[in-house]
Amino acid sequence: MLAPEERVVIGRVLRPHGLKGEVVVEVLTDFPERFSEGLRVLLSGGAREEREVRIVAVRPHQRRVLLTFEGISDVSTAETLRNVELSVSAEDVSPRPPGYVYHWELEGAVAVDANGSELGRVTGLVDSAGRPLLVLATPRGEREVPFTAPLVVSVDVASKRVVLDPPPGLLD
Repeated sequence: MLAPEERVVIGRVLRPHGLKGEVVVEVLTDFPERFSEGLRVLLSGGAREEREVRIVAVRPHQRRVLLTFEGISDVSTAETLRNVELSVSAEDVSPRPPGYVYHWELEGAVAVDANGSELGRVTGLVDSAGRPLLVLATPRGEREVPFTAPLVVSVDVASKRVVLDPPPGLLD
């Protein structure tokens, strides 16, 4: 099986749907089209041991997807998947569009100002009311910075470096 750092979580099972093993999945990817018939995903967490399964049916459901997995055909088995995460190999992620950064690529990056002075370390990228926020661990505690220009000057994924131009007081 893949080590946690070698995989990317793309969804989480919320609950069974109906009586034939279908589940409601919260989409945790910016590319929901990746949920497709035949896709092999790793199920981890919850009440079952980690295992790989194949998606045999997909259909949209509000802002989520309904999935059916090979070998899961009744509601009681589907119930055991509640809160299970669905992940794929980091090598299998969708190609990044220009200017796009995956949240997991930013974690651990050093954040600096335009002069190169260290501001903190990136601990995550979260969504707040539809807007991405860069979460920084700073000497003064955790701070959230809108992940948008002109505050984010540049992102170098390869060197794990983010250049910020925060207004006075934002990181105080």
